[in-house]
Amino acid sequence: MKIGGIQKTSLLDYPDIISAIVWTIGCNFRCPFCYNKEIVLGNVKPISEKEVFSFLEMRKGMLEGLVITGGEPLIQKDISDFCKDVKKLNYLIKIDTNGTTPKKLEELIKKNLVDYVAMDIKASKKKYDKLTNAKVNIKKIEESIKILQNSNIDYEFRTTFVPKYLTKDDIIEIAKWLKGSKKFYLQQFKPNTPLISHKFEDIIPYPKKELIDTLEDIKSYFDICEVRGI
Repeated sequence: MKIGGIQKTSLLDYPDIISAIVWTIGCNFRCPFCYNKEIVLGNVKPISEKEVFSFLEMRKGMLEGLVITGGEPLIQKDISDFCKDVKKLNYLIKIDTNGTTPKKLEELIKKNLVDYVAMDIKASKKKYDKLTNAKVNIKKIEESIKILQNSNIDYEFRTTFVPKYLTKDDIIEIAKWLKGSKKFYLQQFKPNTPLISHKFEDIIPYPKKELIDTLEDIKSYFDICEVRGI
């Protein structure tokens, strides 16, 4: 598997779990507000799986889980084999995905190779292509949503609230789309890092009050609905 980075300890990325993080190289989206620019574009030196598993073996008993993020992990052809090997070390696995590969997502869930999935909902349906700089098959996004909603694993949906591109009405539309889901997180946009598009680095994030007010309008659609990053 193409791995472009590793963080040896995280207390934040996997809820209530002490984890490590690996970043997979490459993505089928080019979201202009993405902060993992070099990972997405492949401008990083790959890390061998051997190095990753050597580390995980050494940290058994100290770490509980592994977060696999990207890029887009589910476009990696050997993601299932990688997860199998991680599971042999008795780690919990969280995967971050954009939801474009529902069959792969379903395979991992059915084979008990993933314990937690965080799926990014990039925009309201009509704005998906614009916010991802890609031709998106919304039916596949919706299929992934249904797979998670009907699964027995823990999951969350999350949307980054990008000013000028997403409005409160867009977030409400997304909430209605995801109605009945376990968890939804409205994430603050953060321009203080190199992004895919330099234009987005000059965008001023919505004020805290805007996020809180928006949260009030959507929280009834979910079991858990919170703001992140403020």
